[in-house]
Amino acid sequence: MCRVGSALPQLSATSPGRLLRAMLDRPQILVLPGAFDAMSAKIIEQARFEAVYVTGAGFANAQFGYPDIGLVTMSEIVEHVARISDAVDIPVVADADTGFGSLLQVRRTVRALERAGAAAVQIEDQVAPKRCGHFDGQQVIASAEMVSKIAMAVDSRRSDDLVIIARTDARSVSGFDEAVQRAQEFAAAGADVVFVEALRSESELRELPTRVAVPLLANMVEGGKTPTLSAAQLQDAGYKIALFANTALRASMAAVMRVMGILRAEGGTRGALPYILSFPSRQQVVGLDEYRELEARYVHSADAAGGTPPRACYLR
Repeated sequence: MCRVGSALPQLSATSPGRLLRAMLDRPQILVLPGAFDAMSAKIIEQARFEAVYVTGAGFANAQFGYPDIGLVTMSEIVEHVARISDAVDIPVVADADTGFGSLLQVRRTVRALERAGAAAVQIEDQVAPKRCGHFDGQQVIASAEMVSKIAMAVDSRRSDDLVIIARTDARSVSGFDEAVQRAQEFAAAGADVVFVEALRSESELRELPTRVAVPLLANMVEGGKTPTLSAAQLQDAGYKIALFANTALRASMAAVMRVMGILRAEGGTRGALPYILSFPSRQQVVGLDEYRELEARYVHSADAAGGTPPRACYLR
């Protein structure tokens, strides 16, 4: 029989979705940075943020070199979310674009992302293929169709802990009042959080919480169509989540471009060293010491038992 005693970590009885719901129930706003891969998610966690957002735009940009115009698939985002969920211990919010298809496809998407470890799943009301909410030319499906998608998402989750976030892009298509109307309908359909994308002014940002009774998410896109407010300002306005979906991605892009420019000009990296993470810090981010300690623990256990553990002894 395989025994590892107290060496195994104790799993928390609290699900990621329940942790996220507790954050939404408290007075202070949740600051939610976006990650574009598992490494950036680990950096976000190590910076002591409480949850991480798996950005669909960042995934398309960083993993495929695509613009955010609906070119990634459900299976690709599910695998991506699973990697990030495995890399961090904080709740993971998954951007599922339009749900990747019809009502039944929404059901499959929600269940797959829930299995992948998502604490929340976000779906939006754009016509597929979607495009970034801060581009021009969006189209939205009928509000009734989106209400049906939300109801399907709510009923498809295996645990009530899973948070359903409903996004509308109607502000860019038919104006603020239509976006508010949709937000109210999405809340009535069972969405736990509502996200109105691309509001155009601080006055719109402040008016929305006075007209929608569920927790609201505000997306802060530097240089986008929405004024960039601080988390404190958004909390004062009545929001529960301040999303900074692609701040990490764009900071990383700027850093790589700067260092590559120095390398191209100088033929070396001496002048770029102030902008490059140290070798030890790189290993700290990805937890090299933890893996070494884990390996040593089980090597020691094998030695103490007088040999190599049998092949049937697995960590579960």
